[in-house]
Amino acid sequence: MATQATYEDANLILRLYELRREEKLREARDWFAANYHATTMAELQQVAPMGSKENAYVRMVASYWETVASFITAGVLNQDLFFQTGGELLVCWEKIRKVLPELRAAFQNPTSFRNLEIIGNAYIEHMKSQAPEAYPAFQAMIANMGKPPAAAAKA
Repeated sequence: MATQATYEDANLILRLYELRREEKLREARDWFAANYHATTMAELQQVAPMGSKENAYVRMVASYWETVASFITAGVLNQDLFFQTGGELLVCWEKIRKVLPELRAAFQNPTSFRNLEIIGNAYIEHMKSQAPEAYPAFQAMIANMGKPPAAAAKA
């Protein structure tokens, strides 16, 4: 049963939006959306090697959305209200979900990005419940992010 969203929920969402506009995070988000397509640790290390600016971008974006997801799992932020405008969290989840098992094994931390996983999967179920065709369309959009139009058309 959903709880009623509060003014505090709305204010937190607005604050999270303000934080997303910070210059370095915006740069990281832009790079991540267009360039991050890793599905294995080997691919992750190739596109964003340790110590690189790109690796910092991946960590910045993933940790930002993990933090936001933690607010929801802890009950600090209303999930239903967040799902109305928080689609970028799902972009992040879709982009890191395949590499996450290897990442967890490499760092020997089975709970890495657990909040993002919980909320990302809840968001998928929410999307499917609203319109069954929406999630497959969303996945196709994510798969084609950052690809030239001709390459995206072939996918």
